[in-house]
Amino acid sequence: MADDGGGAKRLKTAEDGKDGVVTAEEAAQLRRRIAELESENEQLRRRGQGEGNHDVLPITVTVDLSRVTTGIVTHISSFLASSRGLLSLALTCKSFGWRQPVSTLNWSLVEEVSRQAVCSRATDDEMDCLPPYVRGTATWLSILHRHEHLLDFDVLLGGCIENQIGDKTAVCATGATGPNCNYSVAVSSSYVMRSGAHYAQFLITGKPYIGIVRPMPGLDVPGLDASAGDFCFIGDDHSFFPDFLAQRSDDWGDSEVHSCDFSCRDGKMNWTNWHDEIEEKDWDGMEVCQSGDTLGMLLNLDEGTLTVYKNNRRLGMMKDELSGQYCWYVNLFNDSADTVSIKRGTLPNSDGATTA
Repeated sequence: MADDGGGAKRLKTAEDGKDGVVTAEEAAQLRRRIAELESENEQLRRRGQGEGNHDVLPITVTVDLSRVTTGIVTHISSFLASSRGLLSLALTCKSFGWRQPVSTLNWSLVEEVSRQAVCSRATDDEMDCLPPYVRGTATWLSILHRHEHLLDFDVLLGGCIENQIGDKTAVCATGATGPNCNYSVAVSSSYVMRSGAHYAQFLITGKPYIGIVRPMPGLDVPGLDASAGDFCFIGDDHSFFPDFLAQRSDDWGDSEVHSCDFSCRDGKMNWTNWHDEIEEKDWDGMEVCQSGDTLGMLLNLDEGTLTVYKNNRRLGMMKDELSGQYCWYVNLFNDSADTVSIKRGTLPNSDGATTA
């Protein structure tokens, strides 16, 4: 997947005046017009100060937007970079947020900038995870917003876990006390990995478990209170397993590995089919992780493997025989004050993964 560290891609100026591209002449005209407006505003400011009348509203300068070409507006808008900034622009005036009858576009200027942002930033594998554009159902602005939040931990289950304030890419154990308040899970459910190779990094504190789990959008476990109680996908408590299997679909594929994770506590691998098999085992390359370590996970669905990295060093292939769809997830323990944040990362070697 696309690396966040590089920033948004920009439209370039060009001499040939192609549609959606700012020519050097257009850019020069815009700079001259900006200079004229700044000069007018300075004259008005000085006039108001000289008259000393603060009860009179200042004169408003009206800009004729018809003189500003689509290419110029698109180029400038691309520097807003985020869906939030583009939404603010759309609310500024109809010329930006509404489709204009005279326009050759099938959507507004803000929609066009959003479309270009998605297409320039998202990889093919990411595009498979995003909703398709359908007029009246999904806008390009909403698709861009989804792309910006693919790795959010948007599903929390159990009684001792919460997102860190203002950041859904990070979760922490709450430190709550009481019976059955030991472990909880967080799932990045909006990012469903279906094919290809996907790499993510997890910055850890404590001794969490980190791995993959089947997507279960309709999960509704009877008796589960998200604000209380223990919850995990792999463990001694099998009472939720039938509810997990009830969510099975053809998209899960043929593999019976429905959840698999790495233990930062002892480096072991755990997996289950939520039926009659739960396995905890040693594997070549296993290592204990400490607070402050960064754990990398590479899920390669073309090869059916899950590979683990520690601080950008490859530990090895932890599990094979994987197929179908998976999401990233973490399992936190309350007594060790676990915290985990997830982010896109750059694969340390040439395994051929998208950064996700």
